[in-house]
Amino acid sequence: MKVKIVAVTSCPTGIAHTYMAAEKLESTARKKGIKIKVETLEENQSNNALSKRDIEEATAVIIAADDTLDLSRFKGKPLKEVTTRDAILNAETLINEAANNEFSIHE
Repeated sequence: MKVKIVAVTSCPTGIAHTYMAAEKLESTARKKGIKIKVETLEENQSNNALSKRDIEEATAVIIAADDTLDLSRFKGKPLKEVTTRDAILNAETLINEAANNEFSIHE
């Protein structure tokens, strides 16, 4: 099974940590040859929005957010929620867990 990760990064101000987390997840996945698409949220605006198809095809979802997000679009998907700081500092662990199907199914 081919691994395809989708992620959402967000912090209350939508500036530095949002993009630092996105870049760290993307660069780590690329190094491992894993396909990833990251949506960044800033001030209630989405950049690089995940399509319904992106989510359907995803084998894992990473939510790196420092605020509360509506996760209903990810129902039934293996998902892990962390802070942006966790994503920045532990991207390799997150990508490995996603690739090894270690996330819980989102209800």
